Amino acid sequence: ERTIPPAEPVESVLCGSLAIGGTSLAIAKAAATISRIPLYLHIALLKGNQDSPKEITLPLPMVTLLNCEKVSPAKLKLVKEVMLIPPVQLSLKQGIERVLDIQKEMMRLLEPPGKAPTPQLADSKKGRAHNTGKKAPPRALKRISHLGCLITGCDNLEQPLLLMQTACNNIGLELGIDMYLAINCAAHELMDYVKEKYEILTGTFKSPDEMVDMYVELINKFPFIIALIDPLRKEDRQQWNNICCNLGSKCYLIAEDAAKYISKLKVDQNINLPTCSGVVLKYINQTKVSDLVELTGLLDGQRHITILGSPDGESSDDSLVDLAVGLGARFIKLGGLSRGERVTKYNRLLAIEEELAKNRTLREAHLEFIAFAEESQPEKELSDILPPPKQDSLPLQHSQPALRVPSLPAQPPENSLLT
Repeated sequence: ERTIPPAEPVESVLCGSLAIGGTSLAIAKAAATISRIPLYLHIALLKGNQDSPKEITLPLPMVTLLNCEKVSPAKLKLVKEVMLIPPVQLSLKQGIERVLDIQKEMMRLLEPPGKAPTPQLADSKKGRAHNTGKKAPPRALKRISHLGCLITGCDNLEQPLLLMQTACNNIGLELGIDMYLAINCAAHELMDYVKEKYEILTGTFKSPDEMVDMYVELINKFPFIIALIDPLRKEDRQQWNNICCNLGSKCYLIAEDAAKYISKLKVDQNINLPTCSGVVLKYINQTKVSDLVELTGLLDGQRHITILGSPDGESSDDSLVDLAVGLGARFIKLGGLSRGERVTKYNRLLAIEEELAKNRTLREAHLEFIAFAEESQPEKELSDILPPPKQDSLPLQHSQPALRVPSLPAQPPENSLLT
């Protein structure tokens, strides 16, 4: 087998560079306040060279529902997050209600046999203080991760997907029609550089080429998975090309940690990326608003989708949502529907949807996959004119519209699930 490329050195972070991004965002907020327009509209004007957009498309939320444990022996390592993506036909409120229904059913399925669901997760601080003398089940206290989602362990790759399928079927929903899945694989965390293979399961190793075959088999078996985030390391560029040619017309292949840092993404008006469908941008370190505007413009020009993701060090600042809307991101990755710092951002997204709908400037989102295999075909003659790259549209459908729900509370209790 071929020797794998070594890991690229970690980019050094300038000391105090967080102040650069914070200052840039503060200036953008001040400009929006002076102009008496929302921040997302100010960002859209910056991207459109002061041309006011006639319609704005909201990014689709990637709502994290499951966080698979990776610390215990014999636990699945490949799946870091399982995320839900509502269909484009639903409003954001309808999509969140549907996600909450699935989350409630998932909690019921994950309850230990013979034990009723424990209300401690949704209790107020006063209620928890009242029950301090009672011994709470340890599993329930560990059910919510820092991502604001449920924690579970799995013994194989298909187990969380089948569990998700069961939860949806129990409440009358069908994956692939009423809801879609995305998986954060976090493959860069799995590489064993001694064996030069990915350890996807304790004691189970696969080469980069075998990883591509595994993903092809997975998507063929579970076609309701429409996005894979970090399926490979950024160094495995040949395998990125292979997986995009095989699966690009069926799902999005997204680079998050597999992408360069924002400061190194742009090289001479080009994007320094492996072959992929798009990239997750995070507003961290020395990132400036102008950098994000320029990068998203380049990504749009090269038919890459943009995803705005929340950084690991979360705060209750909801500016990330305005950035995602103003920059025209296709998806936004905010974590689960729990914990105040995450729910605040979902509330901001709901408020923007209501405002755009009231102003009649809300445009429905659409999803299209890129057929990389057709684009990679070599030209036979210089005089040949290739047809434009074909794009396969998602067969997004829905059976019945869900009920509209009120906005989520702005400041939920710590570590609580919103229902």
